Amino acid sequence: MKEAVILAGGFGTRLRAVVSDVPKPMAPIGDEPFLALLMAHLARNGFERVLLSVGYLADVIVAHFGHAWRGMVVDYVREAAPLGTGGAIRAALARCTADHVHVFNGDTYLGLDCRETEALWEARRTPIIVAREVPDTARYGRLEVGADGNVAGFLEKAVSGGPGWINAGCYVLPVSITAEFPPGDPFSFETGYLREAVARRPVLACPTDAEFIDIGTPEDYLRAQALLASLAG
Repeated sequence: MKEAVILAGGFGTRLRAVVSDVPKPMAPIGDEPFLALLMAHLARNGFERVLLSVGYLADVIVAHFGHAWRGMVVDYVREAAPLGTGGAIRAALARCTADHVHVFNGDTYLGLDCRETEALWEARRTPIIVAREVPDTARYGRLEVGADGNVAGFLEKAVSGGPGWINAGCYVLPVSITAEFPPGDPFSFETGYLREAVARRPVLACPTDAEFIDIGTPEDYLRAQALLASLAG
C-alpha cells in the first residue's frame, strides 16, 4: 500500500494575524482548505492511505476529511502534547504498514511527481530529501549536495543566501529509521536528527522543479492564494 504522512499538528503562530479560527493547514485557498489541495495531489499520485499527524484544533481536520477521502484511507495520529517534527514522524511511522513512506509538511504545497521519488527509493532504499532550487535560500537555509547526489550538510538561514537548493519539506523514509532517532518524544527531525545523520549515513537528495510554496507567513499565504487558485474550488 502506498502511504503518506502529513505533518499537520503545528500551531501556525506566524499566520494567526490572517487566519485565526482554523489550524494552519486548513487555511482557505479560494473555496478549499490548503490541506485539501495537498491531499488531492496525493490522490492523483496514487497514494492509498494518508496518516495525518494532528494536534492543534485537530477536530477541524478530522471533521473535514473523515476516514476516507477521494479514494484514500485517512487515519490520524493525535499529539496529546507537541512532539516536534521528529516526534510526530516517529509516532506516525509506528502506524505505517509499508516498509517506506512519503512524509510531507502540512503547510507546504509541493507539486511533486512521486513516481520519481518512488523510483529512487526502489533503486537505493535509503532516506531521501526532496530538494528544490530557489532564487534565495536565506529564508529556508541551504541544502548542500555532493557530487554523488548525497546530502552533504545544511547551512543555517542566517549564513546562507543567493540561489541554491533547499529542503522542500518532503522525505521518503524507511519505517525502520525510527531506530536511529534520539531518545525521548519531542525533537526536531531537521535539527535533532538529519543534521547529524548526513555525516554518518547516505541521505539522498532528489532534485525537483515542481511547484513549491509554503504558507508559513502572511506574505506567503497571500502569494499562495494567487499561485494555487487554479487548484482550488
